[in-house]
Amino acid sequence: MMIPVIILALVFLLTAIRQVGNIRLEIWQIMSMGALAVLLTARISISYAIDAINIDVMLFLFGMFTIGQALEMSGYLSHLSYRFFKSTGSIDAVILYILIGMGFASAFLMNDTLAIIGTPVVLLLAKEHSIDPKLLLMALAFAVTTGSVISPMGNPQNLLIALGSDMYNPFLTFMKYLLLPTAINLLIAFIILRISFRKHFTSCSLNHSKQPVTDKKLAALSRLSLSLVVLLVCIKIIMALSGREYDIGLTYIALISAMPILLISKRRREVVKNLDWHTLVFFVAMFILMESVWNSGFFQGYIDNSGLNITSTPMILAISVILSQFISNVPLVALYMPILSHADVTITGMMALAAGSTIAGNLSILGAASNVIIIQNAERKGKVSLGFVEFARIGIPLTILQLMVYWAFLV
Repeated sequence: MMIPVIILALVFLLTAIRQVGNIRLEIWQIMSMGALAVLLTARISISYAIDAINIDVMLFLFGMFTIGQALEMSGYLSHLSYRFFKSTGSIDAVILYILIGMGFASAFLMNDTLAIIGTPVVLLLAKEHSIDPKLLLMALAFAVTTGSVISPMGNPQNLLIALGSDMYNPFLTFMKYLLLPTAINLLIAFIILRISFRKHFTSCSLNHSKQPVTDKKLAALSRLSLSLVVLLVCIKIIMALSGREYDIGLTYIALISAMPILLISKRRREVVKNLDWHTLVFFVAMFILMESVWNSGFFQGYIDNSGLNITSTPMILAISVILSQFISNVPLVALYMPILSHADVTITGMMALAAGSTIAGNLSILGAASNVIIIQNAERKGKVSLGFVEFARIGIPLTILQLMVYWAFLV
């Protein structure tokens, strides 16, 4: 029973140090070694490992990676970046634009989507204005994690909570309970970043240069794909608000939106070749390792035997943040939901589960899939490495403060 847990602990350790002798390990390699270890020790069978891979998530990421890659290759993403940030005259303004703009956008376009699109944008800003890229990458990570709290579409675990709790009008419910504390928490993220990177917040004025579109045909298709994403998400939201039973899955949204690029563009092979395949490998490995840890029953048994009142709002917040680091937030929610449902927990308890399991991503790199997407992309495209300890040094105090805010609003 303990072997998968020990392997997971070693994965965390290697992710923290990222170095074995003279060999520098990437996150996807570490997670792949973890998945291989549970397979070789027969902690999970090959058939169960295959079943553990969430095909919907993989296809969603493939579709969104395709759109993001085409946007970047065509130069249209740089053009959009200029239009969004051209009025920001200081580093403070840039950070606020990232936190508020990308934060609230992630609530409706999903945090992983903004992580994919936003990483090359912030890397370009860092290069153009000589800003520490780690500051902008952490701002993006905190933005898409925190901002996604306020919507049932912001991330997979929120969607699971909305569907599994038979919540009436989930969009309005999430907004009612979580909009104000989330707005406060985005401002707290700004303050924490301002303090942590105070030497980098200079008073110099920023002058943005307009970036040219390098491939007009690919840019047109990329713009069409991005418009399809926004359109389909809007249709999904309208159908949810109107109470219609039919729903457009996020996987279909990503794949349909990527079709103009995959079917029409003459550069589609180049686009697919340059996708972030390493991150896709990471997710396959993560699904296998987490399924093995889940099947061990270690954490479920610990919760059952703890003697704690795990249905109280403070305990829901604490447990969801801590255990999301070890078994990921979606399995955590899948474990916790039946417990809360049988205990007839009020809607505030469900909102606490949504908030806690989501902002768990601000505590460590492995706390959210969007963090891994951002860091993997930064290492591949910008040659910028953000370490486990670097992230946690800022993420831990931020998460504690954000937990206190949600606790104050939900208790």
